[in-house]
Formats: sequence, structure tokens, C-alpha cells
Amino acid sequence: MELRLLQIDTFTEVVLGGNPAAVCPLDAWLDDPTMQAIAAENNLSETAFFVPEGDGFNLRWFTPNVEVDLCGHATLAAAFVVFEELRPDMKLVDFATKSGRLTVVREGADLVMDFPAQPAIPVRPPERLLGALGEPPLEVLAGADYVAVFENAANVARLRPDLGMLMQLDRRGVVATAPGDNADYVLRFFAPKNAVPEDPVSGNVQTALVPYWSGKLGKSRMTVRQLSARGGTMVCEDHGVRISIAGRAVRYMDARISVAN
Repeated sequence: MELRLLQIDTFTEVVLGGNPAAVCPLDAWLDDPTMQAIAAENNLSETAFFVPEGDGFNLRWFTPNVEVDLCGHATLAAAFVVFEELRPDMKLVDFATKSGRLTVVREGADLVMDFPAQPAIPVRPPERLLGALGEPPLEVLAGADYVAVFENAANVARLRPDLGMLMQLDRRGVVATAPGDNADYVLRFFAPKNAVPEDPVSGNVQTALVPYWSGKLGKSRMTVRQLSARGGTMVCEDHGVRISIAGRAVRYMDARISVAN
């Protein structure tokens, strides 16, 4: 059985920048082990699979070792494939997901995602987290991930966390964030439990960061920069119970893969 597989660089305007995601458009679902095996073979932080459903699509995301409930950059990549490759007449695409209905709107070259806000709450930092980071944050919050807030972008950029210790924490991953120099805030995201030592650019963690920084900075619309080796940018906006994440994407690869029936 041959399937189409595209690789899309997201939150960037140039190929080989931002965060790469694989996208596999399907007519009908494959079995879960096959989709997980394809994601492992791709060895990217996320592979998105989608099938048509009504006027939209049903969308699922897999890291190399697990299916996840929400992913930003692979949603952006899937929307890019729909708009650019499959249904160029569309201006809005609906995705049914494990995190509910997600919409992506095309506004010129920007793709604007609508995601649920998922605020994190302040907590006493676990000793293992502090040991793994090697540098004390100003405060720590917890949601799906631990969020370590630092004084400035330089603190975040120089972190060299102990990934083995991060894997022992009781959260999916750790976000390090701070006010930015050329952006409203910056971040890095480490998720070794999901076979993602450091995510190049992270959309889903903005569901926790946007409510936090909107309150701290007193503004709803913010520019965001991820300080990974590849780097990436986005514009996020706080809408209360929802947030929007706007970014761009480019196609890197369009291929055919062969899998057993």
C-alpha cells in the first residue's frame, strides 16, 4: 500500500527552519500500530494523520513513541497541506481532535489556529526539576508540563538541562520561558518522555504560556520566539477561554511511502 507523506517546516518562512512535521493524508484510518510505526520511522517530533469527516477532517498526532492529545505545529502543517495541496479554495478548515474542534483560518500567508486556553497554576518546584535545570527559575507553574519562568532570554538560551532527570518528572515535559528582547516572550520546550529531547518550535505549550504572559505583560496580542537551534516565530493572542496562534509554513518534501496492507 502506497501513501502520500509530506514534510512541512512550520513557524518559519524558509525551508530548513522552524519545526518540521510529517503529514499523511488518508482516505480511511490505518490501524494504530501502523500509524505509530510510521511516526517512529519518520523520527520527527510529530506526524499528523487525517481523514475526511463531513466538511472537515479528523486529525490525530503521533510522536515517535506515543499518540498525543494536542499538537500545534503538526496542526499548522496539516492545515497547510489542506490549503495548499488538497482544497486550495478553502479559507477555513475544521479539525475534529482529541482536544475538541480546532479551526485554522488562512489570512494571507498566515495560518491562524484556534486552540483552548489551558492555564498552568503556580506550584512549589520539585527538587528534581531544579536539579535538572541547573539554574533556579523565578517561579514554576504546572499544567500538562512544568513551566519554569526565568528573568530574561539569556537565562533560557543557556540552559543545558539533564534530560534523564526530566524523564523522571510527573509531567509530559518542561517549558523554560522569559520576557524576550526582540519578542514579547521567549521559550524552549523539552519533552524527552515523548522522544523529543528539545522541540524546535512548540504550538501546544502556548495554551499555558499565552494566559500567563498576557496577565504579566498586560497585553492580549504577543510576538513569540522559540530559542531552539532551528528557531521559530509566531504571534499569539489571548481570547479568554481560547487562544489564537498564527504562523507560516513551507513545504520541504512530498513523497510516497510503502507500508504493508
